[in-house]
Amino acid sequence: MNIDFNQKKALIRVDFNVPLDKQYSITDDTRMREALPTLRYVMEHGGAVILMSHLGRPLDKLKEDGTVNVEKFTLNHLTKHLSILLGRHVKFCPETVGDTATLMAEALQPGEVLLLENTRFQKEEEKGDQEFSKKLAALGDVYVNDAFGTAHRAHASTTVIAHFFPKEARTFGFLMENEIKNANMLLHKPARPFTAITGGAKVSDKIMLLERFLDLVDNIIIGGGMAYTFAKAQGGKIGNSLVENDRLDMALELLKKAEAKGVKIYLPEDSIVADKFDNAASHHATSSYDIPEGWMGLDIGEKANAAFAEVIKNSKTIIWNGPMGVFEMPNFANGTKAVAVAVAEATKAGAYSLVGGGDSVAAVNQLGLADEVSFVSTGGGAMREMLEGKELPGIKAIHG
Repeated sequence: MNIDFNQKKALIRVDFNVPLDKQYSITDDTRMREALPTLRYVMEHGGAVILMSHLGRPLDKLKEDGTVNVEKFTLNHLTKHLSILLGRHVKFCPETVGDTATLMAEALQPGEVLLLENTRFQKEEEKGDQEFSKKLAALGDVYVNDAFGTAHRAHASTTVIAHFFPKEARTFGFLMENEIKNANMLLHKPARPFTAITGGAKVSDKIMLLERFLDLVDNIIIGGGMAYTFAKAQGGKIGNSLVENDRLDMALELLKKAEAKGVKIYLPEDSIVADKFDNAASHHATSSYDIPEGWMGLDIGEKANAAFAEVIKNSKTIIWNGPMGVFEMPNFANGTKAVAVAVAEATKAGAYSLVGGGDSVAAVNQLGLADEVSFVSTGGGAMREMLEGKELPGIKAIHG
């Protein structure tokens, strides 16, 4: 960060959109911990910190009377834990902009931290409203974007606000810098063989990424619900498995393009199938191309685990985005775990690995493997769009 923070109020956009349980306790503070180096650097260099973040989608889940559910979505739930992480008291402002926010920001002294209320309580945030952005910008002297997870959104606090600061008064935080650096390692001269592992429910969600991978990688491993669209497109019987019938031709076209470009696509030979979408359901292994009626594929099988692991272990560069099965259910999490272990083993053997996307990140965290892969991205959607070749609004705004 090439800014002098001494005696300055740094307005920092962080991504504190962390999961909470029913008692509003944080269940995974990864995103908060990832922001700490930037916050500490500003304070150690004589600056005060004003934090902006969103939490959830409060305007999509209004109360019956049409008002925002402050109790559920307030960032005040995070204040106590953030105080512990930073080792100092964090002040909380019950509004994002307004008289109280202005007074609290003005009173802030070097080394102090102020957390503003959820930016998404304001409809102007997601609209990228100029006037709202201007009011936010007025709270600080410099702007720091350290929220890679929202860098693909042209929202007020992530993008528009930057235009109210001169180029020398806006910068990326350490987390953003690290995310951009690691994404560029994949995009420019990666060591080969380069393997992309992708999963999740729908081909339609990942089609742009898959198309992009055809120009980047040597191998594509496909798991999760999306694998059954490919299986059916090739004439397989998939029972009641998840399928996008309107994407069958697209799946076949992708396989043809891959063959023409010399990219190998690996689909699961076998699956763990269940008679209902339930962890307690009856389940057994069968061919992914011969699933009986009334049964659905909820995970990849042992043959697929072994085949995928072999490809991964022979790779020099690995990107993983998306689970191999219904990872939330223990009986259908084995495929995702097997991939996580294979990625960690390949990394130990010298490969570069990047893990991005909620379930993939959850898998390496739960298995204690986060430190055994090269990089864990905090922004699945942002990383995906960057790899797709898109220019992210949050990054463009800083560059100007």
